[in-house]
Amino acid sequence: MGFTGKAKNKVQQVAGAARKRLGGATHNERMRGEGAMQQSDARARQAGEHLTDAGRDVKDAFTR
Repeated sequence: MGFTGKAKNKVQQVAGAARKRLGGATHNERMRGEGAMQQSDARARQAGEHLTDAGRDVKDAFTR
């Protein structure tokens, strides 16, 4: 995935962290849980992109 996809994931991760903190500050467990879920989803997508990039790098190393 390109730069825009990685940037979107980072924005989602930060937004999830903010939502999680806001939920904690207001004692809103639902908001806190939604923020944690949003943050973990973004981290999982980011990890998948890192694996894809690593696989592409390995492939490129063998084709040279």
